[in-house]
Amino acid sequence: MSFSSIRIVTDDLDGLVAFYERVTGQRAERPAPVFARFSGPGATLAIASTATVAMLGGALTPATNRSVFIEFEVADVDGRFAALELDGDDVVLEPTTMPWGNRSALVRDPDGNVVNLFSAPPAEESRAHG
Repeated sequence: MSFSSIRIVTDDLDGLVAFYERVTGQRAERPAPVFARFSGPGATLAIASTATVAMLGGALTPATNRSVFIEFEVADVDGRFAALELDGDDVVLEPTTMPWGNRSALVRDPDGNVVNLFSAPPAEESRAHG
């Protein structure tokens, strides 16, 4: 089995796509007006309109996630965070070095999902600090 993607279902497809275009620095692939995806090494993030899941009888409800992080490894957490120019309510955690060495910034996307922008410490630094 191979992991394919994470899909976010939303009532604001264009708003969410614009946000993730800023986060990833790439344009979304739009194979249909109700669907977009960002593909890269490691995983695919898909974003779909609620119209794509109408036949599921309400099994998915947009903007209700409270248990999943969407994570992006980036080279410069502080720079990427600053470039997003977010309002205070959209910032969960400003760029911080975590106890395990990662540099992380947590923000909310337009649907309220928590997004972790992180970078791992350089290999030689993490070896030196055990």
